[in-house]
Amino acid sequence: MPIIVNGGTPSDQEPVGAVLARMRRAKGYTGAALAEIVGMSQPKISRIERGRGLADPEDIAIIARALGADEPLVRSLMERAERSHDRMTDWRPTSTGLASRQESLADWERAAQTIRDFQPAVLNGLLQTSEYARAALLSFQQLANTPTDDSAETAILSAVTARIRRQEILADPAKSFRFVITEAVLRNQICSPAEMLAQMGKLRNLALRPNVELSVIPEDRPLVMPPLHGFMLLDDSLVVIDVYNTGLTTRGRNDVDRYRQVFELFRDAASDDVGPLLDRYQTLYKDRL
Repeated sequence: MPIIVNGGTPSDQEPVGAVLARMRRAKGYTGAALAEIVGMSQPKISRIERGRGLADPEDIAIIARALGADEPLVRSLMERAERSHDRMTDWRPTSTGLASRQESLADWERAAQTIRDFQPAVLNGLLQTSEYARAALLSFQQLANTPTDDSAETAILSAVTARIRRQEILADPAKSFRFVITEAVLRNQICSPAEMLAQMGKLRNLALRPNVELSVIPEDRPLVMPPLHGFMLLDDSLVVIDVYNTGLTTRGRNDVDRYRQVFELFRDAASDDVGPLLDRYQTLYKDRL
């Protein structure tokens, strides 16, 4: 028997976000009012309703209950959200915008207690200086064949601002951050030598934080697993991957378990004594000035 809720009967084919949006309108709530009720941001509510990215089933439950859904409907919506995580789902920056993608990442990072990140080629956004971030994001903007006009420059500046704002969570002592990079990340010159020098200094300072663990896999150390691509693991519930033309996320249990296993393999191969390596690359970039 279909479950009746305010605003109509949800079809099994109707997206979860569309169901919640219809229930919200039936209650007479604005997105901002609902966000205040459930303790989420209005942009997050909008992304969930529009199906942008993968919604956390727990968030779906909180919103549905706030909108008056009974428990059978809550469980049904959670199960449908969970099923959407059982496969890798692409999220294209060209359709969502670089800045909005940073905002989605920020939502996921704020919800996590432990963030594990492995990168074989480029630093995670949480570790980047603004100039390093600008150079990296500009490359993706150019790859998307976006015209280099004033609007494109504004988009880049907005994305850089959003990426740097994400770093505020590093100051939260309740969160734990574990970053593993290959030595190639330090060697890859993403921006000018002066800015790379500043980036080395930022890494040195971040490594001093009690809740931040930074490890480097030296280039002469054998690897038990090919470093095919970078990824971020948020708690044991979400994997985020960046590739050239898209972003991939998954909450599938098997996927998350596999990436946790891969992370630990890279972590075991890494060195916590990052000072000498940072010294080496600071010297290298000074010589290039």
